[in-house]
Amino acid sequence: MSIVVTGATGHLGRHVVDQLLEKVPAEQITAVVRDEAKAADFAARGVRIAVADYNTPETFDGLFAAGDRVLLISGNEFDKGRVQQHTVVIDAAKAAGAALLAYTSAPGSLTAALADDHRATEKVLLASGLPYTLLRNGWYHENYTENLAPVLAHDAVVAAAGEGRISSASRADYAAAAVAVLTGEGHENKTYELGGDEAWSLAEYAAELSRQTGKEIAYNSVPGETMQGILTGAGVPEAMAAILVGVDASIAVGELVVSTGDLSRLAGRPTTPLAEVVTAALKG
Repeated sequence: MSIVVTGATGHLGRHVVDQLLEKVPAEQITAVVRDEAKAADFAARGVRIAVADYNTPETFDGLFAAGDRVLLISGNEFDKGRVQQHTVVIDAAKAAGAALLAYTSAPGSLTAALADDHRATEKVLLASGLPYTLLRNGWYHENYTENLAPVLAHDAVVAAAGEGRISSASRADYAAAAVAVLTGEGHENKTYELGGDEAWSLAEYAAELSRQTGKEIAYNSVPGETMQGILTGAGVPEAMAAILVGVDASIAVGELVVSTGDLSRLAGRPTTPLAEVVTAALKG
């Protein structure tokens, strides 16, 4: 039996593999990657490396074994048919007789276009008959803190999210939930709505940035079409900009507030405060 993590060298995947190494022997972990060189550090620690690509179905032939627990981390190639990419993994896991497939989805409350591929993937997974766990991940702190340069350059947080609140958490928090499912028992055919313990508004985020930097950073809430123009002007492809503006609209009406407590329960600890991740980003 192996625990198999797809997208293992991505932002979330790295956290998952690192945390798995704290709980199970390295030889029980398989990291699925597109570029073997990026996984050299995992290989050096004894993790099995498998090279496969969502866009090349045959690369998944024989990759899974009976009894494997699989974490399917959703792809980020929005223009390449993510549902079909995910289906490749689901079909291969089913053919192999995997014991569980956990999928990183989006909150059930989210109606933005970003959620469409997730809903469609969930349908494929449920129809497959595989034992499943839906990890409906909320927003990540890092969605904001990894893009601080323009905020600090203009002393402004700009979004089309109004006064909406966000119960985000760190990638490490969501990874901890995934690891709990992959190494624990009783998670078959369960759906977890995952979000941070504390919800916050972008005005509060701007205030926290002001506090930590000593600069006066404002929150400017703008109409969606204005935000679309700002993003495309900064080089974001039009389709991706539309997706991000759609998420802002969902935030404005409260769709990214997830208050189930599932994330901290699975992680076995409180979720990471936003201020802590802001501190780390400013130091970095």
